[in-house]
Amino acid sequence: VIIPNSVTSIGDGAFKNCSSLKSVIIPNSVTSIGAYVFSNCSNLEEIEIPNSVTTIGDDAFSSCSSLEEIKIPNSVTTIGKGAFSYCSSLEEIKIPNSVTTIGEYAFADCINLESVIIPNSVTSIGESAFNNCSSLESVIIPNSVTTIGEYAFEDCSLESVIIPNSVTIIDEGAFENCSSLESVIIPNSVKTISARAFYKCSFLEEIKIPNSVTSIKDYTFADCILLESVIIPNSVTTIGEYAFADCILLESVIIPNSVTSIGESAFNNCSR
Repeated sequence: VIIPNSVTSIGDGAFKNCSSLKSVIIPNSVTSIGAYVFSNCSNLEEIEIPNSVTTIGDDAFSSCSSLEEIKIPNSVTTIGKGAFSYCSSLEEIKIPNSVTTIGEYAFADCINLESVIIPNSVTSIGESAFNNCSSLESVIIPNSVTTIGEYAFEDCSLESVIIPNSVTIIDEGAFENCSSLESVIIPNSVKTISARAFYKCSFLEEIKIPNSVTSIKDYTFADCILLESVIIPNSVTTIGEYAFADCILLESVIIPNSVTSIGESAFNNCSR
């Protein structure tokens, strides 16, 4: 498809389910790519997005399973919900400095995605943004990000994570089932580590909980089977249900006088 220069916007679902479509050239006249525009174009291999485009809509390229690479231009400020979800052949993505928000499920189930560059312009990584990117081994979260959304990196192959000082919230299930995660640095800026944030991070051997955290939520570190010792800081008042359940190698726990409540089965099956 060659879209002529007279077109300024591509409406919702314009080429959805065009399974034989292989190549698209979008002209500089286009400023917006709507929702579901190329969704389920399973043979789409090549597309050029011009610098005129500012918005990539929800699910715009979802299930474009033959798309191996895509260049997002510096003009784009918003990557919509599920924009590149289920692009199973996509291996690498560079998000430009113009983007401030990575939407929910934006790259979810991109199972061959190995590398992601997130620029300093991004302030929010949405819910399940990289969920089930099972080949994703490394990611650098920039100092601009304040919130890591729910299940943002669930089921990824991350081996190490450095969370910058800008982050205040690690949301529910953010790194759940990152079974290769060995090392994580949580800064003092983090005030909330939500439920299931590191649930089933089975290679995690140690964790330092910063003094800024006041509560360890339900299942936060449950099933971290290689975790051997934990020091809970004086800032913590509550340890939630199943917080460290099934941490079968956990030998040492220091609980400070600040803790007033230890939840049901908080240390269940910590057999050491």
